[in-house]
Amino acid sequence: MESARSAVADDAATLPVSLLALPVGARAVIERLQRPADADDREVLLRLIELGFLPGETVRIVAKAHGGQGPVALRLGGQSTFALRAREAALIGVRHVEGPGA
Repeated sequence: MESARSAVADDAATLPVSLLALPVGARAVIERLQRPADADDREVLLRLIELGFLPGETVRIVAKAHGGQGPVALRLGGQSTFALRAREAALIGVRHVEGPGA
């Protein structure tokens, strides 16, 4: 029974979470982009894709606004730094990874 619980916990740890949920300093790999809920989300997602926010890319959270609902500064692929609004960051699903920063 205990091994079944730990297997479920391991699976939960690998599920994508919102980029917005990561703490400052965290490194992650983009797993997916949310399906657009409306035309506004579609435009935002297209812009993020054009900037290079694609599955497989690494990101590192550089800074976050207090309260967690403001802008998020992040490094994409170890080269480019971006500031995303909370709404934009929430559209990006990531998997947290351990190790040196992106």
